[in-house]
Amino acid sequence: MAKNYYEMLGVSKTASDDELKSAFRKLARQYHPDLHPGDEAAANKFKEVNEAYETLSDPQKRAEYDAVQAGGGSGSFGGGSHGPGSSQGNSFFDEFVNMFSGDHHGGGGHGGNGGDISLNVTLTFEEAAYGTQKEITVNRFEPCAACRGTGAKNGTQFVKCTNCGGTGKVRYAQETPFGRVVSMKPCNVCAGTGRIVKEPCTSCGGRGSVRKNSNLRITFPPGVEPNQIMTIPGEGERTRSGAKAGNLILTITVQPHKLFRRKGLDLLVDIPVSFTQALLGDKVFVPALKGNKIAFSLPEGAQSGMTFKLKEQGLENPKKQMKGDLLVTIDIELPRNLSKEQRQKIKELHDSLKPEQYDKAREFIKK
Repeated sequence: MAKNYYEMLGVSKTASDDELKSAFRKLARQYHPDLHPGDEAAANKFKEVNEAYETLSDPQKRAEYDAVQAGGGSGSFGGGSHGPGSSQGNSFFDEFVNMFSGDHHGGGGHGGNGGDISLNVTLTFEEAAYGTQKEITVNRFEPCAACRGTGAKNGTQFVKCTNCGGTGKVRYAQETPFGRVVSMKPCNVCAGTGRIVKEPCTSCGGRGSVRKNSNLRITFPPGVEPNQIMTIPGEGERTRSGAKAGNLILTITVQPHKLFRRKGLDLLVDIPVSFTQALLGDKVFVPALKGNKIAFSLPEGAQSGMTFKLKEQGLENPKKQMKGDLLVTIDIELPRNLSKEQRQKIKELHDSLKPEQYDKAREFIKK
């Protein structure tokens, strides 16, 4: 039976692009290999989720998938279940779709797309909040410079493939429930390149690509969330044949802040105040994330645990032109190591206060 991509993502067949994206992000975070080291089941689930989203997020692929599903097609769609660049053969389902879509890349040799690369990136609290640029190193296959990606010594030592006539594709026929289907697939002799290497390149051993470290400068937008997954298209593995490069998938870790917490665009902070400030009221200075201080008036009789909202003093989303608030929760601190004179003054204050001046005590007595 064909894989049901909608069931894999947990969405309906009428799911919108936003619903697909939301479902994919949730499942990708749940099964990402970097979050489950050595867990083969999680890795396979992640590949399946990737395969389903890659198909359904592309309008043309989704239409083709729906059409074959409706016709009772079987097999796997696009060969994604074997991973990018798979060497396993295509199913009838693949060939049927490719015949109408013009996607004749096949699944063998160097004819497939490049694989995805997954990395972890750690940002500070401030970097995630305000956005930043970081240079990261990606170890991936790149076209060999010595042979210009051809796999042939000096980039010229090859001859035209006689099996495909240099086109890289061969025509073949297959009997199907719909009749005789004639289609094209990559030549299995030259791996879809149209050329046969006479003398392999000594730098890459004829592969046409070498593994190397590449430095990329990545822009992280403001408001990045912990465990968020960012996909950088085309920055994954390259292929010898020049097919579509894979993606770079970044899982983001955000370091906690010593004082602040985040809730969307809002910043949350707890600050201590003295019991005299709470009793009499006072101007209180609150640290801001960028280093400056913000003053607000603490009202007389403030209680521990009260939260005060300082409007538009939180984080900003430039695209949506929105600003969050700074939510300040006070924690009333009592003094320690009182002197004899201080004790006497506090006792005099205590004796002068009336029970009805304590709201919670008055309510407690009533109950």
